[in-house]
Amino acid sequence: MPRTVALLLASMTLFSADLAREGVRWWSHVQVLADDKMEGRNTGSEGHRKAAQFVSTEFERAGLKPAGTSGYIQPVEFAVRKLDEPASSLAIVRKGRVTPLVLGDDASFSLRADLAPDVDAPAVFVGFGLVVPEKGIDDLAGLDLKGKIAVFLTGGPSSIPSALKAHYSSAAERWKAMQKAGAIGLASIPNPRSMDIPWERARLARLNPMMSLADESASESRGEQFAINVNPARAEKLFAGSGHTFAEILKLADADQKLPRFPLGLNFRAHVKIDRSRVESQNVAGLRPGEDPALKNEYVIFSAHLDHLGMGEPINGDRIYNGAMDDASGVASLIEIATLMKEANAHLKRSVLFLAVTGEEKGEQGSLYFATHPTVPKSAIVADINMDMFLPLFPLKYLEVQGLAESTLGDDIRAVCAKAGVQVQADKEPDKNRFIRSDQYSFIKQGVPALAFKFGWIPGSPEEKTFQDWIKNRYHAPSDDLSQPVDKTAAAQFNRILLDLGERVANAKDRPHWKPDSFFRRFASE
Repeated sequence: MPRTVALLLASMTLFSADLAREGVRWWSHVQVLADDKMEGRNTGSEGHRKAAQFVSTEFERAGLKPAGTSGYIQPVEFAVRKLDEPASSLAIVRKGRVTPLVLGDDASFSLRADLAPDVDAPAVFVGFGLVVPEKGIDDLAGLDLKGKIAVFLTGGPSSIPSALKAHYSSAAERWKAMQKAGAIGLASIPNPRSMDIPWERARLARLNPMMSLADESASESRGEQFAINVNPARAEKLFAGSGHTFAEILKLADADQKLPRFPLGLNFRAHVKIDRSRVESQNVAGLRPGEDPALKNEYVIFSAHLDHLGMGEPINGDRIYNGAMDDASGVASLIEIATLMKEANAHLKRSVLFLAVTGEEKGEQGSLYFATHPTVPKSAIVADINMDMFLPLFPLKYLEVQGLAESTLGDDIRAVCAKAGVQVQADKEPDKNRFIRSDQYSFIKQGVPALAFKFGWIPGSPEEKTFQDWIKNRYHAPSDDLSQPVDKTAAAQFNRILLDLGERVANAKDRPHWKPDSFFRRFASE
């Protein structure tokens, strides 16, 4: 064997061994964070506090400087709302006839808004309920919604680019449009084709406490008096007597046809009893300072969320929602990437801030708080690289990148993946709106370019089946635990790729910027 080939093979063997070792180390952090002792790391819980302390210790071990407001910790105060379901009720009233709706089976209240105790208001079906000025779409135009409940089907026409659809489908933007049109509340009917979690499992979360930032000025749902999610399998009863059927609506939506808009000829009548309290939770921030005299005062953020769902309704006798992949995996990657930088004695021009946020499962609340109350100058944050449930369930051949076409970060990740022999994919399921469903969106709304990631797959492949089965059976379930099969070496490869991405951005001459045709570019100039 030629000497050069032998050296190359030896080098590859050593690299593979390094990845195996790093994968085991990454998994050891997941094991701590997703242990039953953490009780699911619910925002504001003792388990979450223990997890925050563990991350603080690991950040210090990785050589990061404290970057919170109290050491590594940035305290975040939350207003808590918990439904007293036995004392609450929901019904539809049609021509004086009251038909009770069974909470959990027919529909469930959404406590992301601070609901009014009593509501009795007419309902209007508003199609997808989207207002997208850039495409001349206004599903609310010409409708009388003053004092009424807007009922909508989730999703939207394929003619709307995914970035636009994601943004205008967000809870904040949707409510802004509905409130402007006069509505006092919303009723959302998920399209069964795009539901991540089957209703039978999703209904179990309805009794979990909901939280929002205690600072009411940060609320994105002010004025929302009524909010429910409707079981699509039971939605037909809302359309009885309206001249339309829910089956018709679904058929039109699936055929990408325009949806009708019409009064449903009924009132929603609701009585809601909510128990209110306050809790404090923790963001955790550690800093690796840059070395360039000019650029060290700019910051690249690596982020992941520390919280999960805590203790909930049991499934197969297990009531601890451990959140191993969602998102102990991402926090473990924060620790691992910081450790790799220390081991390599990385010399970076810009500073890198490692951020584990709380309250993601409550609506990206912890990242919203940090993005609006950063511990470094807001204008100096140049990028957010977010890791949430990246799912290393099989070898890393493809990396799906959310936000790929929106900023120059997309060019950076393409270059890094090409070097690593990994193919880059754009978001294959844009209707799931994943780009606005995790913490990167809090930074995007502040004008900061960002990316998020999933292990990719080819449609029809065994990897797709593995991915979809995980979403169906483990996402937001107790089975997202330490017993599931995970490809640790692939996770280590992912960490190396993101390490290279972070170093590339930190050492670049220019800070990342939005592409000229990106919808999200507008936030940078607001």
